[in-house]
Amino acid sequence: MSEESVLRIPAKTEGMDLILAFVSYLLDLNGCSGKARTQLRTAVEEIYVNQTLYAYPSGDGWVEIRGCVENGTAAFTLIDGGTPFDPLAREDPDILLSGEERGIGGLGIYMVKTMVDELAYEYRDGCNRLMMRKQL
Repeated sequence: MSEESVLRIPAKTEGMDLILAFVSYLLDLNGCSGKARTQLRTAVEEIYVNQTLYAYPSGDGWVEIRGCVENGTAAFTLIDGGTPFDPLAREDPDILLSGEERGIGGLGIYMVKTMVDELAYEYRDGCNRLMMRKQL
């Protein structure tokens, strides 16, 4: 079994470089292809940005990312201690509608769903946890 790597940083958009370097390091270490690497980095970026912008409306907080690659599958979990929010509970947007007809929100998580093989959310021990897996 592959050992899980963990990084915890302040929930600030300035931490994006650290988060993406963490993801890239684990993927590069395990010979990840360019397409899967780009998709996973983009998916993690989308979730991390949402955490930094919305998880802590009353002040500072933290984001933790856990990751491992095992048997050709990459798994990343993004955790925050902010306001409980299940991004998967919202219905997928109708991408055939114009932006005005569709309304605001939901496109980012929809995009993440299309880039990974598995996406799951849980609120446990006072934390939001969004797990994603992708076959490499």
